[in-house]
Amino acid sequence: MALFDLKSLNSALDELQAERGISRESVVTALETALAAAYRREYGKRGQIIRATFNIETGDMEFRQAKIVVDDTLVRMEDEEPTSDDDHRSRFNPEQHIMIEDARRIKKDAELDEEISFPLETREEFGRIAAQAAKQVIMQKVREAERASIISEYGEREGQIVTGHVQRFERGNLFVDLGRATAILPYDEQIPGERYRQGERVRALLLRVDEGARGTFIRLSRSHPKFLTKLFETEVPEMASGIVEVKGIVREPGSRAKIAVVSSDEHVDPVGALVGQRGVRVAVVTSELGGEKIDVVEWSEDPSEYVKEALKPAQVLGLELFEEDGRAVVQVAEDQQSLAIGRGGQNVRLAARLTGWKIDIRSTGGEQIAGTEEGGVAVAAPTPSEEDIEKKTDVEESSDEKEVEAKADLAEKKEELEDEMDAAEPAGKEGEKKSE
Repeated sequence: MALFDLKSLNSALDELQAERGISRESVVTALETALAAAYRREYGKRGQIIRATFNIETGDMEFRQAKIVVDDTLVRMEDEEPTSDDDHRSRFNPEQHIMIEDARRIKKDAELDEEISFPLETREEFGRIAAQAAKQVIMQKVREAERASIISEYGEREGQIVTGHVQRFERGNLFVDLGRATAILPYDEQIPGERYRQGERVRALLLRVDEGARGTFIRLSRSHPKFLTKLFETEVPEMASGIVEVKGIVREPGSRAKIAVVSSDEHVDPVGALVGQRGVRVAVVTSELGGEKIDVVEWSEDPSEYVKEALKPAQVLGLELFEEDGRAVVQVAEDQQSLAIGRGGQNVRLAARLTGWKIDIRSTGGEQIAGTEEGGVAVAAPTPSEEDIEKKTDVEESSDEKEVEAKADLAEKKEELEDEMDAAEPAGKEGEKKSE
């Protein structure tokens, strides 16, 4: 009687290969390991090395005992003591080892550390404990094969965009079903302000595949700058072919991004390639990122031109570089100040990160409006003009004169009141005398 229903077994193998990507060979290997473990537990002796062979077509099984070829330099006999503290030879075990002279009686060309096997009696009946141990071995091997398959498939896709569906939420983290595996989109890799519903379709960058003790973890990201690059590659054929190259990219996810590009073909405009006709291409990417504004600028080897491009959409009138300090002083018109600085200093901050230069913004009057520092963007109050100073002086003088006049009027009124009181006093005294 056959130990396995071959029809059901083959069907299960086909299902594992189709749904989980586990090859038939790996499952058969796991099955043979489990059969060997069950045989050793039920019929074997302590220390024996059992090998099993299973024919998936006929259902035939073969069991063999393996022994390793050794000599006196590899093992020591049971009655032999270690010769020194550095003697790392293992004790000879007749169930595991065979001396080389005995092995060469069986196989003439036997070598040290070679494995020689001997046939064992075939058994098809195993106890409950042995069968349970075999089941555990099979499950473990299947999990290992599945893990290896996932690492092999998704490990090759690191840095690429993957698509999945929202499975569940857990402590701010988003779990995404990719089909054969579940990935995690951590809270710090999400775009601020985005909200997801269960079952909703999600696109993200496959950041990396981590293998840990608890399994395989696929980490995704939507806030990584490379996600923006890959989105443009799907929309811009010139980028996919390598004609247009990304030289730099900075993002404040969900708010604004700047991307610097250059073309290897003088007939291809790199900025126009990314923007597209009537802004169609950049609009698609912006929509995927939840409305994040994207500034596409042209990269230049000249630092002055590069800084000017990075500050777009603001128009720069003049620029001076201080290479020792790594600082660029940029002059803009008064009506371009808000564009150059951006909301909360965002535009000048991103431009500084993109170019690697600290940028000071000055208006046409010469006063410093804003500057990028290590701690962020410092916004300076405008220096008052001479006209403003004169106006302020006139106001201060006029206020001083008014204050002096008010004090003089108050003193005159006080003197008049005192005179009236002095005049009223004698008349009051005369009236008192008459009444007496």
